[in-house]
Amino acid sequence: MFKQMFFAAAALAALPASAAPVDLTGWTAEGTSQNWVVQPGNNSVLQTLNGNPTVFYGTSNAIGNKLSGTIRVGADGDDDFMGFVLGFDPGELSAAAPDYILIDWKQANQDVAKVGLAISRVSGPIQNGQGNAPWAHIGVVQELARGATLGNVGWVDNVTYTFDLYYYASNIQVWVDGVKQIDINGSFGDGRFGFYNYSQSSVLYAGITEDVAPPVGGVPEPATWAMLIAGFGFVGTAMRRRR
Repeated sequence: MFKQMFFAAAALAALPASAAPVDLTGWTAEGTSQNWVVQPGNNSVLQTLNGNPTVFYGTSNAIGNKLSGTIRVGADGDDDFMGFVLGFDPGELSAAAPDYILIDWKQANQDVAKVGLAISRVSGPIQNGQGNAPWAHIGVVQELARGATLGNVGWVDNVTYTFDLYYYASNIQVWVDGVKQIDINGSFGDGRFGFYNYSQSSVLYAGITEDVAPPVGGVPEPATWAMLIAGFGFVGTAMRRRR
């Protein structure tokens, strides 16, 4: 038992250091109708307009990193898309042949657009809507998976959700409120982290941090975190007794 707890504590000690706040003042906005307003403290941003697809992306490539924070939509009477882009390169929102990952979450069913959280691969321009592609996840927006518990559940006005995005060359994980919603394997190109809105205003991304992600498959489940912490305390207690 002591040996198991020792290795658990060692694993905890080997995890990456605490994440660093991200300064969003260097990030870039794309889209024909957008207004990304960086908030005091520089690690939160509010997108205020209802319009065509828009992204707000970072300054460095994201492979091997983890992006975390919170997301919240104010009560503006709309029910459309908020989310993220991964592996995004400057100009890809309108490029003829882009290749990046789109994670979007819709509040309610509408025409051919489905409620819920989904992940898709984008291979064509979506800046001005491109028909139903970003709305219905068809054509140049190929849906890959939906959330484990939020795949057909919409976000709620004025509710703050925590998120963690893990981006690897062969795996992507999306966690919401500590629950792993998406875990897919594949081949993913390097590029920037970014935020995404489509036809949805009053979206606040706050407390944004970035960190080096643990090795693929090394993201602890909540129960594992508890075991690691307990093991760390157990080992500390045992060492004090031995002294």
